[in-house]
Amino acid sequence: MSVTEMFSYIQGFLSADQDVREDIRKVVQVLEQTAREILTVLQSVHQPTGFKDIPSKCLKARELFSTVQSQIGELKTKFPVEQYYRFHEHWRFVLQRLTFLAAFVVYLESESLVTREEVAKILGTEVDREKGFHLDIEDYLAGVLIMASELSRLAVNSVTAGDYGRPLRISNFINELDSGFRLLNLKNDPLRKRYDGLKYDVKKIEEVVYDLSIRGLAKEPEAGGDK
Repeated sequence: MSVTEMFSYIQGFLSADQDVREDIRKVVQVLEQTAREILTVLQSVHQPTGFKDIPSKCLKARELFSTVQSQIGELKTKFPVEQYYRFHEHWRFVLQRLTFLAAFVVYLESESLVTREEVAKILGTEVDREKGFHLDIEDYLAGVLIMASELSRLAVNSVTAGDYGRPLRISNFINELDSGFRLLNLKNDPLRKRYDGLKYDVKKIEEVVYDLSIRGLAKEPEAGGDK
C-alpha cells in the first residue's frame, strides 16, 4: 500500500466516524429539546400556586418521558453498541439532565430518592453496560446532585407559598443524601466538584429551617401526614 493509499484509507475512516458523530448530535439535540420541555413543566412547581398542581405536573412530565424513551431508542441505532464510551461525551450531559428530571419527578411524587434502576426504566436505558446503551453510574450520581440544588430552591419557594413543613422534610432528605455521598470515594473530578456544591445546598436549606424555627413556624412532619 502506497503512502497515498494509506492516507486515503485513513480519510475514509475519519469521514465515517464524523458521519456517525453527526447522526448522534442530531438525535441528542432533539433529546435536549425534550429535556427543556420537561424542565419547563416542572419549573412551575416553584410558583406560589404550583404546589397545588404537583401531581398534574408530574403526570405531564411522565408523558414527556415516553418521548424520551423513543428518542433514546433512536440514538441506540446510530452507533455500534460496543462503542458506547467512544461516543459517550455526546450524550453525557443530556443524560445527566434527564436523570435529574426523573429524580425530581420521583421526589415530588414520593419524597424519596430514585434508584438508578428506576431512572433507567423511566429513560428506556439499561443499567448493565454489558447490555448496551446504559445509564452510567457517574451520570446517575451527577443527576442526583443537580436535583439537590433544585430542592434547595424548592425549600425557599415553599416558604413563600406558605408550606412550612416541606423545608423540614427537604432538609432531612438532603442531609441523608449528603451522608450517602460521604461514603463514596469520588475520583471523577467534575463529579467531585459537583458534590462539593452539595454542602452549599445543605447550608442554604438549614438557613431556611432555622429562619422558620425562630419564627415559630417550623413543625416536624407527622407520621402518615400529607406531603
